[in-house]
Amino acid sequence: MSTGKNDTIALVASFLVTAGLVGAGLWFFRHLLPGSQQTQMPTSIGQMDPNQAGSGSISTTPNPTQNPGVLKLDTSLPNPNVLTMDGSVTIVSIIKQLQIAYGLVNPSLPTTYGIPDGRPNGTNAGIQNLINDSVWIAASSRPLKSEELQKGLQGIPIARDALAIAVGVNNPYKGDLTMQQLKDIFQGKITNWSEVGGPDQAIKVYNRSRDSGTYTFFQDVVLLGQSFAPDGPNFITARQDETTPLLRALGRDGITYSTITQIANQKTIRLVLVDGISPTDQDAVKQGRYPISRVVYLAVKTRTAPAVQQFIETALSPRGQQAVQRTGFIPIQ
Repeated sequence: MSTGKNDTIALVASFLVTAGLVGAGLWFFRHLLPGSQQTQMPTSIGQMDPNQAGSGSISTTPNPTQNPGVLKLDTSLPNPNVLTMDGSVTIVSIIKQLQIAYGLVNPSLPTTYGIPDGRPNGTNAGIQNLINDSVWIAASSRPLKSEELQKGLQGIPIARDALAIAVGVNNPYKGDLTMQQLKDIFQGKITNWSEVGGPDQAIKVYNRSRDSGTYTFFQDVVLLGQSFAPDGPNFITARQDETTPLLRALGRDGITYSTITQIANQKTIRLVLVDGISPTDQDAVKQGRYPISRVVYLAVKTRTAPAVQQFIETALSPRGQQAVQRTGFIPIQ
């Protein structure tokens, strides 16, 4: 073979190798390097991915359980010296666990729950304190109302829960109740245990405080938004959002309701099945088959501080969801 032909072949081979390297390099830059289409972070804040929360990662995929939709926080406010919170008595155990978890993430920022600290005022009062800028976060045992959303609040689901119906362990009534029977009892239409198959004795209803998010949720779901019966000798509405006094008062004729985590292991009461389903059936609660199940939330203002978002990320992180499970609630994920 002549020298000219050899030089031509070598030149073509060199060109092909160079083209291959350039093509590989373009693929590398487009697909693997940070900032490429495959790894680029979204430019606006969407909903935090609970599986990545705490790492600063953000997902723009909407969560169907989110209220009102996609989490969008403007974190332009300066961080406070103390991260103050107020709200639900029902989920105080969750908040305490999340405070511990958050302390590991940001040990330099103390947190409080309640006004004063350690005395939460209930969901409705806590949300009002959030609106009034008295606290940074409100724990809510009900979804936010439309008027609260209009005031710039957003609710972030953190756990699932079920409301349980309880009677005294010595109550001679041993049956179950339907949702319609519950509605009639708490509206004063059924007033004697004999009307639901029990003994001939008056039903004494112990209702929760009006400050309680559980009160509001029960009214919305069981009473379908209608009014409770008026207070009287056999219908008592608590003044403070506390569970223990209600359980102690049940005796042989009383009935009340509370979150399952607060009463599941109480020896002085009996849980009443609703529509034949127990509130302790976690699969039924997750699937929505138990009729008085709910999601609980952290409510924040859409314009807030970075520390608030950090607390939410902690609540949705694997560590935070494990804390939720330790308290007896059902993780949101």
